[in-house]
Amino acid sequence: MQWMGRTMTEHTKTDGLPGMDTPDLPQVLERARPRNDRMSGAKVECNACPVLCQISEGRAGACDRYANQAGVLVRLEPVVLLRKTLEAGEPALVPFAGRAQPPGQAGAATEDGAPAGTAPAWNGDLLLSEEVFVTGVGSSTTYPDYKPAPFIVGSQVEGVDMVTVVTEGIFSYCSFKVKIDTDRFLGPEQANVRCKGEVVGHVTTAEYGSQMLSLGGVHHLTGGTKKEGRITAEMMQLLGNKHAVELTIDGGSQLVIQAGQAPIVNGVAEQRMRVGCGSAAIGIFARQFYGHVDEVVVVDDHITGVLTEHQAGRCLDMRPSGIQMRGRKSTPGRYFQVANPGTGWGGTDIADPLSIIEGWEPAVAWPGLRLLMTSTTGEHASWYVLDEALRPVEASMPQDVRRIVDRIGENCEPSLASVLFLGGAGGSLRAGVTENPVLLTRSIKQALVNVTCGGAPAYVWPGGGITVMADVLRMPDNSFGTVPTPAIVAPIEFSMRRADYAALGGHIEQIRNLREVLAQGAWHNDGAPQARLWQALPASNPWPLGQPPLLG
Repeated sequence: MQWMGRTMTEHTKTDGLPGMDTPDLPQVLERARPRNDRMSGAKVECNACPVLCQISEGRAGACDRYANQAGVLVRLEPVVLLRKTLEAGEPALVPFAGRAQPPGQAGAATEDGAPAGTAPAWNGDLLLSEEVFVTGVGSSTTYPDYKPAPFIVGSQVEGVDMVTVVTEGIFSYCSFKVKIDTDRFLGPEQANVRCKGEVVGHVTTAEYGSQMLSLGGVHHLTGGTKKEGRITAEMMQLLGNKHAVELTIDGGSQLVIQAGQAPIVNGVAEQRMRVGCGSAAIGIFARQFYGHVDEVVVVDDHITGVLTEHQAGRCLDMRPSGIQMRGRKSTPGRYFQVANPGTGWGGTDIADPLSIIEGWEPAVAWPGLRLLMTSTTGEHASWYVLDEALRPVEASMPQDVRRIVDRIGENCEPSLASVLFLGGAGGSLRAGVTENPVLLTRSIKQALVNVTCGGAPAYVWPGGGITVMADVLRMPDNSFGTVPTPAIVAPIEFSMRRADYAALGGHIEQIRNLREVLAQGAWHNDGAPQARLWQALPASNPWPLGQPPLLG
């Protein structure tokens, strides 16, 4: 079990946290609340969520995020800070004031008093307002948000006074949308998706070259049994934190899904995302096929393409082949439902591609006709020549044709699983930003506020409320936690001009400048030191405080 950024799998494992006797631990969140008559003198009540754990000294709460250190409630993970650049070899974990350190790493001090193995404390020389962004990862919550957010940070960017409200939200209304790049049949639309036997989501509509899942959601978290809610929360935390999750689909496949990795379907790792449907593949490669083949069939569960009938073949003035296809003809050279969905050729259930050919017109076809049958990814491909009885006979594929099939594969992107967090930032979370929550919602819709999740760009859905969506791969590692209500804990930040923050009724009096926050930690922790975790801004992410209209 690691102290920093760890994920515990059982809430019962609260004994023996390493280094609890270390005098300096991460961020102090609150003074211990006055004990009620039933609490032991050695316990602290945590008010970070509705569970209100009563935590004994040396133990963590049910969420594994807070602990009782000498009668004081402490946050176990460091606050994650983004920097535009991180120097090569620079330690990621840096102590505030040269004092805080991960438990279990105590050692000889350096000349400036910082523990051995850590970088010297920040000396104020860095142009922090231009370089540092405080994320919600590790920032803590203020649930039920009757008080201001944990960090309300003032900074200046290009001469503009900015404010970023930083918190971790407790989300019951949230889910993950998973895009799985594959033509394989995963399961029927609306089929249940299960984790450890419990229903945790469903199959939704397929998209171009990808199968889609919707996982989690309030009804699975809170609307079913306690076991369903617990397993749903565990699955969502793992998935959001970029770990692998095993799933099964009713009437379909077994899956292993991990953000940014190839999906594993029935024990086989997927390799390629199709270049297009069968019709699209015909159109893309028709000119390359011309002169080397007499007929091409690209097998696809959606639209199977036939070259000589297709508009591309007609434009090339190709001779009709007389092929007779199974399925329902849509338009010339495009066929629906040539086979059932499956894990075979082109996402169908066939292993023998000739099974979708009903025959050949004797007056049109001819002996020696050259036929290529391929899948949409080029993973399956066979070469046939018609004999005197107009029967396809498999033969060795010519090198010129093989090169075209290989090019189909070359144009297929690697098969990946993409995981997007979708959450409703409603309820009392907004009260941590302003006393008049509707003004925050309106300001976001007017593009006066930039919403990020762990510093990653978030898409805000139109319509009412604040429904945000973010790619977990663009978020810091271990961004997600859980509380045993059950619900998901996720970072969220609201950045805006200071004048706009004042206009929406924000907690102006609680703004602390960035230098003060970095030097002392959260404003409500009495100045106690806390660990901070530097991370370089991912190359794919824009700087959260540099986006129009904030600076436009």
